[in-house]
Amino acid sequence: MESHNMDEGYVYVSYGKVKYLGHAVVSALTLRRYDKKRPIGIACPKEHIEALEQYGLGDLFAVKHELPEANRSIVGFKHHIHEFLFFKKNIFIDSDIVWCKNPDPLWEAFEPFPFTITGIQISDNFFGAPKGLGVIKDILLGRRKKTLKRFGLTYLSRVQSGVIYAKDFELTQKVALQAQEYLNKIDETHFQSRLKESGRNMESCEWSLAMAMSKLDIPVYPWLQGQSSAQLDYISNYTIHDPDFKSVKCIYYSDTFVYNLRGLKVRWLQTFLTRFLSLFPGKGDYLHATPYCLHFGWLHEKQPFLDFADRIWEDLIQNGWKKNQDY
Repeated sequence: MESHNMDEGYVYVSYGKVKYLGHAVVSALTLRRYDKKRPIGIACPKEHIEALEQYGLGDLFAVKHELPEANRSIVGFKHHIHEFLFFKKNIFIDSDIVWCKNPDPLWEAFEPFPFTITGIQISDNFFGAPKGLGVIKDILLGRRKKTLKRFGLTYLSRVQSGVIYAKDFELTQKVALQAQEYLNKIDETHFQSRLKESGRNMESCEWSLAMAMSKLDIPVYPWLQGQSSAQLDYISNYTIHDPDFKSVKCIYYSDTFVYNLRGLKVRWLQTFLTRFLSLFPGKGDYLHATPYCLHFGWLHEKQPFLDFADRIWEDLIQNGWKKNQDY
């Protein structure tokens, strides 16, 4: 991918129905609340580019790149991410993200990295594996350890690919090609195809990217950093916000184990365990953190973003884009 000779910029991807383009547009508009200077690029099908021009939104994106059919999926894009380095330094952003504050410090934090993905140093047993009782079998049989040994790895990080930073083409390409190779060998690992999960129709890119980063000894960018977190998950009972997400506060437990309970779908169990563990000194400590990005990555927590994005997108279609308006 030829660089567009711009130093720092953001990259979105969109494919499928035009309404999914709306998600990327709305996310980009929340970014423009805080960063009005750095360019934004988007890779999307020709129909989406035409829709941007039709609705007067073409100027929102400095780069509009036609996305080949082969890249119109999660792994199709993120396992070929080196082909979409539109700028000298790139932050790739998922379209189900709302920006919450000025990203200038985030760019400074990413500067030392030639390539990185937000994550945590040690993945848990659920990462890329069965989410139900099947994970117990994996633990008892030591399948995670066997996967690492089989591929000559000494550790496996947990990556959250909603935010990716890349400025080194050769290294980014190495990561992508290595991830492709690992995905092709999924039957030799303990990982489970995401297609087996209810509600999923695309393969995951994350465990293969994590293995590739381990192979190449590339560190993840620490995901959980309190007020400095690049992204935090939207969980309804952990998030305080106004209807337009212009003011966002996430309940962030200082103890990682307690904070990880946010993923439990059974709310009474989540509440019970959190209150019980809070009886121990320090376990109940929390702060109200505003991340740079609020990510609606959990399937059962997406509706607030869908409602927000649909409302703004409908307004854009009917009334047009007003460049000086904060959406």
